[in-house]
Amino acid sequence: MKAIFVACNQSIYDEVLNIMNGMQMRGYTGWEELMGCGSATGEPHLGNHAWPTMNSALITVTEDEKVEPFLESLRKLDRENDQQGLRAFVWEISAMV
Repeated sequence: MKAIFVACNQSIYDEVLNIMNGMQMRGYTGWEELMGCGSATGEPHLGNHAWPTMNSALITVTEDEKVEPFLESLRKLDRENDQQGLRAFVWEISAMV
C-alpha cells in the first residue's frame, strides 16, 4: 500500500477528485483551503490581498498498482494547467488498522 499526498491550486482540486473517481480510488481525506508556496516556480497561494489564490490538498492510501497510473494522470493534468501548480508525493505504508 502507498500513501499519496496531492497539493494543488484550488481551481483544479475537483479535477484531481474526478481522476480518483474514474480510477475507483476511494478512501481519502481532503482539505479545500490551504495556503502554500511552491519550491521551484510559481506564485504563492496565501489567500491574502497580495496573493489571493489558495491551494487544496488530499491524501489517500491505495494499492501499489494504482500509484503510477494515478501519478501519470496527475502529470497530464499538471501539464495542461502549468500555471496552476500541482505536486504529488508518495510514501510507503507499513501498517494499517
